Amino acid sequence: MQQLTNTLLGGLTLGLVFAAFALALVLIWRSTRVVNFAQAPMAMLTTYVALTLLDDGLPYWVAMLAALACGLVLGAVVEVLLVRRVSHTVEINPVILTLGLFIVFHAVAALVFGNQPRSFPAPFGIRGLSVGGQTIGVTGTDLFAVVAVLVVMGALVALFTLTDLGLRMRAAAFNSEVARMLGVRVGAMLTLGWALAALVGSVSGILIANGSLVSPNYMDSVVVFGFVAAVLGGLESPVGAVVGGLVLGVSVSVVSGYLSSQLVALAALAILMLVLSLRPGGLFSTPAARRV
Repeated sequence: MQQLTNTLLGGLTLGLVFAAFALALVLIWRSTRVVNFAQAPMAMLTTYVALTLLDDGLPYWVAMLAALACGLVLGAVVEVLLVRRVSHTVEINPVILTLGLFIVFHAVAALVFGNQPRSFPAPFGIRGLSVGGQTIGVTGTDLFAVVAVLVVMGALVALFTLTDLGLRMRAAAFNSEVARMLGVRVGAMLTLGWALAALVGSVSGILIANGSLVSPNYMDSVVVFGFVAAVLGGLESPVGAVVGGLVLGVSVSVVSGYLSSQLVALAALAILMLVLSLRPGGLFSTPAARRV
């Protein structure tokens, strides 16, 4: 029973890691209609900013806020200077551009920060919590991740469903020409979408780094599972991203703990195929409007 409990708790924690990254993908997709493959290295760069400030003696929360601010600026700069130049050509070009940025940002990080893994501190420690005289596989830092992911999810839901800004961002992403006719500043909305997505990605980068080692490729193993979690949820729903991450995390943890860690990738693929076979749009997809 103790092993099962720790396996499930570890799966939930791992699922939140996937969910944190999936939320950034959901935001960039809903606000710009682009799948950003450079989301992970962008988050990695801002995490290095936080780590550099921590090494200089600044408090954890100051370093985290600085990293989030850098993510906001980096996302806006990437959209204005690069993505906007190719967004009016073939639709696939922005996606290809993000693949190129994936490689470039890795190279930049290796040149500036080096390839040597560096330890990132955990804000609330890495010791398991004691419940009923027994230590469980959940740390204070894990609980912080739970709260952070839920706050980000709630903020995104509120943004897209309760605010006029969210409506304008979605309109700019779905049909820029009609949005311009209605007075929406499409360029500004797309820039804001990239900036906010990079900010959320920075949150995920720090949550993943907490209490572990950071290197230029430390998020690469999360990218695939984060994409799978986002697709499971439907790429449109922040709630779906979190649920998809939790489902994937628990499943992967059970497979790794009771079968073999070598079957993890196969299990993730099987879950993705099963869900998309039953609901091609994802677990939280909504029926598309029928055109007459």
